[in-house]
Amino acid sequence: MLSASPLARRPEFTVSVVGCRSDHTRWSEPETHDSHRLVLVRTGRFRRLADGADADLDPTMAYFGAPGEEERFAHPAGGDTCTSITFRPSLLERTPAARTVYVDARVDLAHRRLVAAAGSGDVEYALTEELLRLVTAASGETAGARETRPRAAADRALAAAAREAILEGAVESAELVGLAALLKVSPYRLSRVFSRQMGVSLTRYRNRVRVTRAMEGIAEGATGLAELATRLGFSDQAHLTRTVREHVGHTPTALRRLLGTAR
Repeated sequence: MLSASPLARRPEFTVSVVGCRSDHTRWSEPETHDSHRLVLVRTGRFRRLADGADADLDPTMAYFGAPGEEERFAHPAGGDTCTSITFRPSLLERTPAARTVYVDARVDLAHRRLVAAAGSGDVEYALTEELLRLVTAASGETAGARETRPRAAADRALAAAAREAILEGAVESAELVGLAALLKVSPYRLSRVFSRQMGVSLTRYRNRVRVTRAMEGIAEGATGLAELATRLGFSDQAHLTRTVREHVGHTPTALRRLLGTAR
């Protein structure tokens, strides 16, 4: 019996928790998918047969799947739970090849951070950046492997353009993927270049800007935090409160007192 619970769904990617309660030891019927996938095991183990290669999957092993690849599965040890990520190649500068990969502690941490980000309420930036980090870490590639010549000037210009779009409130900057499309680069490149140039992630920078605007709104006497959260692009009032507290050490309610706007 197979079940799937989506954690996040966007046109460019989906993140789901997939559970299988099965004890069949023989190979299943062949199946194919129409997307690129990264599947990481959370609990349990199972076997996968693809393109004639048989692999045992457990929390220390994951696999990249490709569109049209024929797969069979067997579950001789019972059930399992996995995180399944589908993604468009346009998210990355290079699409990982279909293969089984070793999950070291670094990839395990990236996996856990992705799951945590899924509960943060910030799918457009926080979860997207964690997804990019996880897929890249699991593929075993590094940014340095892609750099074939110095791009310092172009990188500075890209980071500056991203900052301007966020500060000016460009519609496309509401999502990392939209911002990357506006700047005509892959989301992966934008995320890596921005972090390298600014010393903080795009998510952190965007939230820094939004927290400033939240404080401005509170200082001006805004009393409806739910309305303020919606206006600033937070998923809800709780998301606004968590983010403000993370950045300034105080909740919006406390800021009202500190800024002399409590009523």
